[in-house]
Amino acid sequence: MTSVNFIILQQNNLYLMKNKISIWHEIKSHIIITLAIILSAIGWCVFLIPNQMLGGGVTGLSTIIYWLTGIPTGVMIFVFNAILIFISFKSLGKRFAISTIYSVVVTSVVFYLMQEYFVTLIQEHFGSIPLSDDRLLAALLGSALNGVACGIIFLEGSSTGGTDVIAVMINKYRNVTIGRLSLFINVVVISCSYFVFKDLELLIYSYVGLMVTSYTVDLTMNGSKQSVQMFIFSSQPHEIADRVGEEVHRGVTIIKGTGWYSKKESEIVMVVVRKTESQRVIRIVKQLDPAAFVSVNTVMGVYGKGFEMMKK
Repeated sequence: MTSVNFIILQQNNLYLMKNKISIWHEIKSHIIITLAIILSAIGWCVFLIPNQMLGGGVTGLSTIIYWLTGIPTGVMIFVFNAILIFISFKSLGKRFAISTIYSVVVTSVVFYLMQEYFVTLIQEHFGSIPLSDDRLLAALLGSALNGVACGIIFLEGSSTGGTDVIAVMINKYRNVTIGRLSLFINVVVISCSYFVFKDLELLIYSYVGLMVTSYTVDLTMNGSKQSVQMFIFSSQPHEIADRVGEEVHRGVTIIKGTGWYSKKESEIVMVVVRKTESQRVIRIVKQLDPAAFVSVNTVMGVYGKGFEMMKK
């Protein structure tokens, strides 16, 4: 075997290894998304919908239609999301849109199965749905489960569709949290429930649930707004810098340094990223140089392009 063929073989093996790692990452991410959707469906189907409480967004509208017509919530969730997913292809990128399509399909299926079979199973074992007749408790538990689930889905680079897509699109260009955006958008949807049930108490509990969901989304995603400063000590600094710039889309700085023990000059890669992006950087480093040394430090604040805006 010639040296040229050997190099080509090594490059092919490296390419296959990178693809395997990338595929496994996507599989793991979608498993997490699926579990989060199941958690959200439990919150809705076990606590919120049986107590005739309404959340916001497409799920809320679908719930209103379910109460009025009996059409399964999952079916209407799928129908309403078609246009918003089409919009997200252009605004939020192909991966986000494809991942959102997956979330919407799974959400529709899980909600349908949960309402048709799981709820019936609970009724057979516990005697009734809802499990709690206390509307406040149901609002707190159901909304908290839904909020945590939505936060996890956002952290995995996806959404459950509906007004979540609108919130993520606005958040991309404006310095407003996703939880707060969802709160403002969904207030209108929840207000519609009053015209259906004429129940002021139900409306108030629905607002309580919406605020709990908004708070738990931001609480779950709190780390996503935090930034970290990473120093990477590697024998392949230029390759790492190129990959970080191309895949994470963050600026990279090369710092000249000297190892005091070895007395050898080296180049240190320094990059500032969101906390949720740090794992992507570490994954790149691991692929290129498993023996690299990486230091990750939380910073108090980062202001400038790609991070927070400087405020007066």
